[in-house]
Amino acid sequence: MGILAWILIGLFAGIIAKMLMPGKDPGGIIITILIGIAGGLLGGWLGKVIFGVDSIDGFFEISTWIAAIVGSFILLGVFRLFSRARH
Repeated sequence: MGILAWILIGLFAGIIAKMLMPGKDPGGIIITILIGIAGGLLGGWLGKVIFGVDSIDGFFEISTWIAAIVGSFILLGVFRLFSRARH
């Protein structure tokens, strides 16, 4: 997949993760995209390590989206913990 596809998946995965985890978050759309992109990579890596599957197959594959959303959800939770501890 190209970089534009990763950015789009990251944007949507970050937004979906924020919708699943309601509450006030520090950071705007750029942070959401970055968390989503990193979450996609994390989700793909976890899918490969835990389940032994290649979960990042293509833009329209459901496994890619699930991996990105789960990874984004994890990273958003970690981001919230560290940002609240800092304040």
